[in-house]
Amino acid sequence: MQTFIECVPCFLRQAIDTMRAIGAGEKQTQEAVREVLKAAADFDFTKPPPVMGRDIHRLIRRYVGESDPFAEVKRRQNEFALSLLPRARAMVESDGVPFEAAARMAIAGNIIDLGAKTGLSEEEIIASMDSALHAELSGDPAEFEAAVEHAESILYLADNSGEIIFDRLLVERLPLEKVTLAVRGAPAINDALMEDARTAGLVDIVRVIENGSDAPGTILEDTSDDFRAAFQQADLIISKGQGNYETISHTTDKDVFYLLKAKCPVIARDLGCPVGAMVMQRG
Repeated sequence: MQTFIECVPCFLRQAIDTMRAIGAGEKQTQEAVREVLKAAADFDFTKPPPVMGRDIHRLIRRYVGESDPFAEVKRRQNEFALSLLPRARAMVESDGVPFEAAARMAIAGNIIDLGAKTGLSEEEIIASMDSALHAELSGDPAEFEAAVEHAESILYLADNSGEIIFDRLLVERLPLEKVTLAVRGAPAINDALMEDARTAGLVDIVRVIENGSDAPGTILEDTSDDFRAAFQQADLIISKGQGNYETISHTTDKDVFYLLKAKCPVIARDLGCPVGAMVMQRG
């Protein structure tokens, strides 16, 4: 997906929110924003938004001298999601269509996205979970389940910390011997890393790999040879979140299901759904 002009204010908001979230002073924040503005002036709008997001957060990490400024935030997100997991699991297991319910719960977890919204409250996460099983869904759950059943090899692209805890509910209902789950190769906002996959217990049930990149999405040319091999070998890609959608939609002929919450008007317009919709669309 290309970058649209409406994305530019979001880039600036990300930079400002990130600097403030990590306790940077006003002068340091101003300097970082100036650098972001310079980078935005030369940005190639034919590239997807996570390319700029990657560059912004590389810049911020250099400014603050921290390799993972959101490490503590991610730890808290995982901890809170783990506290909700038994309740979410009970909701899935008591539902008449547990596979769809698990997928819906995984999508509900996509609200935990600091690239889209920094000031996310615990109440908003709970509300997303509680409404997941009955919210309007853009897509066909039966088509998704059939694709899973027929696939010989599945690559699951994880998105954020916290969210990855809810992903487990869906991963457990996939043919585990056929599944590889991919996390980012280095810190990118609150995107999930190998440590988050361990916290979620996913390394105990499926093969988990790193994609070799620090982008908040899946920029194939930025990923490792091992990841690209896994991507090409997979019959089915399960792509979680906006960043993965932005980077691989319209660029691959693979069989892909996009699972996300459409939190942004640009994404919603591209998907043809309302802002806030739960999405389970085949690419």
